[in-house]
Amino acid sequence: MVTSDQRRRQLAREKFERQQERRAAARQKTRRRTAVIGAAAAVVIAVLVGLTVGGVFDGKKDTKDSAADPAASPSATPSPKTSPSPAMAIDAKAKYAFSLKTNEGEIKIDMDAAKTPQTVNSFKSLADKGFFDNTKCHRLTTEGIFVLQCGDPEGTGMGGPGYKIADENLDALGKPGADGKVVYPTGTVAMANTGQPGSGGSQFFLVYKDSPLPPSYTPFGTMDAAGLKIVQDVAKEGVADGDKAPAPKKPVTIEKAAVTKN
Repeated sequence: MVTSDQRRRQLAREKFERQQERRAAARQKTRRRTAVIGAAAAVVIAVLVGLTVGGVFDGKKDTKDSAADPAASPSATPSPKTSPSPAMAIDAKAKYAFSLKTNEGEIKIDMDAAKTPQTVNSFKSLADKGFFDNTKCHRLTTEGIFVLQCGDPEGTGMGGPGYKIADENLDALGKPGADGKVVYPTGTVAMANTGQPGSGGSQFFLVYKDSPLPPSYTPFGTMDAAGLKIVQDVAKEGVADGDKAPAPKKPVTIEKAAVTKN
């Protein structure tokens, strides 16, 4: 016969065992919850790392058109390949001529090395290597700003020499107005860039009509009258399609480019 003391001890033991089972179940549940949270956190971290590496959160990542309106900015995205910029090999006190022999005729551009030595040096180095030969002027804008853009070996707006050059001569066109812009006069030749300082490569634009722009694009040359007329005649034909930044309807190919000392 079971005594009352034995019954109490049995009940107490059963209660203790139930408490232990509940505690063990609670610990297991906590471990599962921690594992799930840890896995989710790992996924989030992996995604953030991927986006940063891919450039979504990277302020240094260049985009094809950094301005809100691509048609209103001479934009360029240099090639992802990297190489050193050319060593200085020009006379920084001299005048140089940039000659573009195109399928529409020759465009001659006067360059002042004293004001834009890095730019002139880079263009001479590239031209000497035939970098611009048989490349298309890939972009024509006919609203807001009026430019023909060239200098991309890929012909897409995405190409470049694999290095960047410093901005120069940015105060040459005077102080910006209330809108933060200056006028790039008809005939001006200037560097395209990504919208970030010091992001010029090989792409440049030929201004065929006064164009208001931020003073962020190195003005390094001036077209001769014959060259300006060629660009204006191309512009009159309009663009190839209805995109914001399309190629000119009348194709322009740089057959041969050369930079010579005057």
